[in-house]
Amino acid sequence: MAAEIRMERPGASSSQYEVGRKISPFARWTKLLLNSKTGTVGFIIVVAVILMAAFAPYLAPHDPTVMDIRNTLTPPAWAEGGSMQHILGTDNLGRDVLSRLIYGAQVSLLVSGVSVVIAAFIGILLGIVCGFYGGKWFDTAIMRLVDAKMAIPGILLMLVIIGVFGSSVSTLIIVIGLTEWTMFTRLIRGEVLSIKQRDYVRAARSIGSRDRTIMFTHILPNIASLCIVVSTLAVGSNIILEASLSYLGLGIQPPAVSWGYMLNEGRDHIATSWWIAAFPGLAITITVLGIIFLGDWLRDVFDPRSQGRRS
Repeated sequence: MAAEIRMERPGASSSQYEVGRKISPFARWTKLLLNSKTGTVGFIIVVAVILMAAFAPYLAPHDPTVMDIRNTLTPPAWAEGGSMQHILGTDNLGRDVLSRLIYGAQVSLLVSGVSVVIAAFIGILLGIVCGFYGGKWFDTAIMRLVDAKMAIPGILLMLVIIGVFGSSVSTLIIVIGLTEWTMFTRLIRGEVLSIKQRDYVRAARSIGSRDRTIMFTHILPNIASLCIVVSTLAVGSNIILEASLSYLGLGIQPPAVSWGYMLNEGRDHIATSWWIAAFPGLAITITVLGIIFLGDWLRDVFDPRSQGRRS
């Protein structure tokens, strides 16, 4: 039997021969994610919360709206007087805190996610147009509007609008989306002002490309990474906004469940029944931190120089 002959260049390892091998985008992104501890933690948290919201009917041990007067203010299972039937305890109406926490993820993610889509669509569109026509009347008018909006506290403006039009999930989504677009507009405008001076944009102008083609074919793909990072971080801030409005009683209303409204219900019992407000507060904190970690990782991936500047 002939022996297999394998020739290798002295000093070369097998990994060196894999350099030319084509790596799939999934494998490349997975490797980049695993190389970042905070990015991995953020990704796990975000995916876990999304799955919890998606499979809430199967994960929740009880109906979040069913009241049990016989088991009001039951402490968590590990505390004295607790029960394994209600692992995180019950609220003042006997509703299971764990079930409400799981279902609350649905509303919090829905409101924050859809409102970001609305804000991003408006803000990115106006930012591209303003940056492309920088200095002209349209740019000046929009930026003065942005300045005026940023001079007014966002939460105050939302309170006024919700007070006029009422409170519901759809109203909350629209209000947050229509008041948070200014951040996108300012950031995208600044980026477009820089990009439009580059050679490939000038080349597109020289061959007679229309302004719309240049903006959405040449410029938009080159700011996509910034749009993704800003949108990701905006989801976290909108979760806090929704929770703040619901805590004030102007956000999500019963029978819908949200983490912010759970905080509102637990504030009167914080001294004696801390778990009613503590667990939704912890859920908000962990979720927002996970989104921030994921957003920071995306920023480092798309712009490696940002990691060097922060370190």
